[in-house]
Amino acid sequence: MKNYNRNSIIILITSAFISNSCTETYPLLTNTYEEAIVVEATITNELKNQEIKLTKTARFEDESYIPESGAEVFITDNSGKRYDFEDQSDRYVSKTEFQAVPEVKYQLHINTKDGRSFESSIETLSAVNPMQSVKAAVETKENQRGVSIRINSFDPNNKSKYYRYEYEETYKIITPKWVNTKAVISQNGALTFVPNSTDTKVCYGSKKSTNLILVSTNNLNEDRVNYMIRFISNQDYIITTRYSILVKQYVENLAAYNYYSTLKKMSGNESILSPTQPGILLGNLKSTKNPNNKIVGYFDVASVSVERIYFNYADLFLGEAPPPYYTDCQEFCYADYPFNPDPCTHAGHFMDDLSLNKISYYLFGRFYFWVNIPCGDCTTIASNIKPTFWTD
Repeated sequence: MKNYNRNSIIILITSAFISNSCTETYPLLTNTYEEAIVVEATITNELKNQEIKLTKTARFEDESYIPESGAEVFITDNSGKRYDFEDQSDRYVSKTEFQAVPEVKYQLHINTKDGRSFESSIETLSAVNPMQSVKAAVETKENQRGVSIRINSFDPNNKSKYYRYEYEETYKIITPKWVNTKAVISQNGALTFVPNSTDTKVCYGSKKSTNLILVSTNNLNEDRVNYMIRFISNQDYIITTRYSILVKQYVENLAAYNYYSTLKKMSGNESILSPTQPGILLGNLKSTKNPNNKIVGYFDVASVSVERIYFNYADLFLGEAPPPYYTDCQEFCYADYPFNPDPCTHAGHFMDDLSLNKISYYLFGRFYFWVNIPCGDCTTIASNIKPTFWTD
């Protein structure tokens, strides 16, 4: 996650949630550092190994977050069941699969290895309301033509009202200037040619949403969502071949929605729950022993629905030229090499750039031509491992 302005002072904000009213925030400015545990915990109605992330707040000069390791983490419910979580380096994962079910009350418990104890408020599963559809269509936004990806959801019982969304996009990359011969430097420092591996020809990129995406239908006549979760310019290379997006819809209760709304205002355009964020938002967790022990974050019990869609560029933009590639793929040559033609505008010697893995060989013949390395080897910008879910 991105770090925030390290010169900012820490703003400690406590949020009080009232079951059917607005959220009030109480800002307290401080220029001192206080360590606190940061909790990211969303338990859903999916039958799976649930996950909880625990980290520590960091000083603004710190480069990365610090995991809170070695803690005892478990969830209890009002039927007497206990769900234990085990530390798996960067997160805590439930030892058994389980799912949140309606009308059952859940509570999170955390006991750290240094003797601090925390617990959440008692939470119940939000309304269960699956998405109706996720659709992609050609659209124009702010004078830019591209692909809009819209979510449609409807609750005829008008009980959902508050929604949070996440997505993960995956896209196929075909190397535009791949050739079956590869130029390498041999052990004795000479230029040599070997068969090129097809593993560098097709790759798959992946990105996750980092910002909070919130939608409320509370002020509408009906509980209906028609929301553009993603817009991709028709000049963006990620849709050149085949693209997929996995969308998750969480139905939240009012308190959780207010918490995420306040967090979004504090975070601005940055990614969420950064341990070094300038504002720290206290949610529905507290210390059971010492009120001076700080804990921030939210224990969320939310219903979720998931949908994945695919589309090909050629199907949406029939007969149109594809977007430009990740980088310029015009072949070039080096000016100071005596056997190269004019004009060759690249200074230096190709052996230097080849040794630094900056270029890829493109043509064989009397002259040596080259392209920027991503043009001949997609593994420099993405993975060549095909995702298990991928379908062509």
